[in-house]
Amino acid sequence: MNINVYTESTPNPATMKFLVNKLLINGSVDFPTKESAEASPFAKELFKFNFVNGVFFASNFVTITKSEDANWADIEQILKEFVKGAVESELKVQEKAQEEAPAFEGSEQEIKIQQILHDYVRPAVEQDGGAISYKSFENGIVTVELRGSCSGCPSSTYTLKAGIENLLKRMVPEVQEVVSEAL
Repeated sequence: MNINVYTESTPNPATMKFLVNKLLINGSVDFPTKESAEASPFAKELFKFNFVNGVFFASNFVTITKSEDANWADIEQILKEFVKGAVESELKVQEKAQEEAPAFEGSEQEIKIQQILHDYVRPAVEQDGGAISYKSFENGIVTVELRGSCSGCPSSTYTLKAGIENLLKRMVPEVQEVVSEAL
C-alpha cells in the first residue's frame, strides 16, 4: 500500500494534524509528554525531535504539538516524511493492543450524555485533531476531558461552552453546565 500523508492545521496554532490513508489505531491515545510515550514506539521516535512537545493518535491521524520556538514552515516537511516512513515500516502506536471502548455505563442520563458525546461531539473534535472523553455527571454538571490539540487550545473553552454545553442542555434537560477536567 502506498502511504500518503497530508497535513491540516488545527484551531490550536501549536498543533498540526498529520493524516494518513491507513488506520493507525482504534480509538485514541494521548502522549502529552516524552515520559508518557514509553509504551509507544511511534510516539517515542517522534519525541526524539527536540521540537516535538506532544503526540496524539486517533483513527487515521497523528496530531503533533510543537515547541514554542519551532516554526511549522521549518518542520512540517520533516515530520511528514517521518510519519510516512513510520507508517510504511508499521511502527506500532502502542506495544499492546488497546481494549475495545467500554459500553456506556451509569444512570439513564449518563448513558444518554455519553451517547451524544460519542455520536455528535467526538467526530467534530477529532476533525480538529483532538479527543473528548466523558468523566462524570453530578448535580447537573458534566465533566469531560479534552486531549490532543484541544488540550490547551485557545478556542476549546468556547467550543465547550457554546457547542457542547448547548447541545447537551437541549438534549438532556438535567444538564446545567459542562466543564473540562484539567490534565
